[in-house]
Amino acid sequence: MSTTSPLVLVINAGSSSVKYQLIDVAKGETLSKGLIERVTDHGAALDEAIARIRAEGYDLHDLLAVGHRVVHGGARFSDPTLITPAVRADIEDLAPLAPLHNPPALLGIDAAMEAVPGVPQVAVCDTAFHQSIPAAAHTYAVPEDWRTRLRVRRYGFHGTSVSSASRRAAELLGLAYEQSDLVVLHLGNGASATAVHGGQSVDTSMGLTPLEGLVMGTRSGDVDPALHTYLGRVAGLDQDAVDRALNRESGLLGLAGVSDFREVLERREAGDEAAALTFDVVVHRLVKYVGAYAAELGRLDAIVFTGGIGEHAAPLRAAVIERLGLLGMILDASRNDGVAGDSIITADDSPVAGVVIAANEELEIARQAYDLVAGA
Repeated sequence: MSTTSPLVLVINAGSSSVKYQLIDVAKGETLSKGLIERVTDHGAALDEAIARIRAEGYDLHDLLAVGHRVVHGGARFSDPTLITPAVRADIEDLAPLAPLHNPPALLGIDAAMEAVPGVPQVAVCDTAFHQSIPAAAHTYAVPEDWRTRLRVRRYGFHGTSVSSASRRAAELLGLAYEQSDLVVLHLGNGASATAVHGGQSVDTSMGLTPLEGLVMGTRSGDVDPALHTYLGRVAGLDQDAVDRALNRESGLLGLAGVSDFREVLERREAGDEAAALTFDVVVHRLVKYVGAYAAELGRLDAIVFTGGIGEHAAPLRAAVIERLGLLGMILDASRNDGVAGDSIITADDSPVAGVVIAANEELEIARQAYDLVAGA
């Protein structure tokens, strides 16, 4: 291992897939990347990833670190963290908060430690950026035992993306990051809104789990908490059935019958009423959260759109900005329709800017892992 190497391997291990990228942090370039699907043995999958990388001519003996995406870090991790036996145990202890995500991440960590022994392994948690949220915003009004023993609170997700997008937006606008006020909309199959004040998250739409908040591909977002009880009483549905429906059968899929927002836009353009309603519901929820966070921040420099939908759905960006007349935003239609990479989509004299930032969570994970290991 070279302590001066700019190379970081980023691993995102799912229950049946492993995504990887080899990144040159100094150049901000991805040298190799891939996805291995239908994984039953994470060790074998990582061996295959490393074999692919070496076949492309890259020497993993020069790795500075391996960065791992860990979805749930609870209240314990607010920064990238070197993975020790104690840290691994903490991630495992938090698995009940993210049963679909933390266990596969641990498999990826174990496999990487065996595949590249001696290379520092770094956990970068989706929840970490949101640990700055004040108690008034992260505390649910529920019994004390739930809040203390059962760790029920708002955690938030997409923190790595939000951190990267907010920093890049401030740079693009020529703002001091430590003095900026932004609302970041990470819009993809999962979607969230975050209020960022002075480079710190102060509120976010996702909660204990990624279900709360905005309308998503298959997730409902906000619903009445009594919905479970109501559906049990009138339809005989148990908790698991309702939970499954809210996470996998709702959102765009529940409203329009498809979970891909591109198809929603196409159907809306063709006059489909269900797609038009879906679009309106999505916009309504976004405007509601942006308005609330603007009030919470007290002032606003920009709204930042990132994620696959945020980057590519010009009609959605236009509708959100046009609905925010209270903020005085002035959309530049030609800029909005011609987005290519990181862009400002509002007029030069718009009092609040609209910004599109290309999402690159893997590069952000690599940078955080590099900074931690190189700094140490």
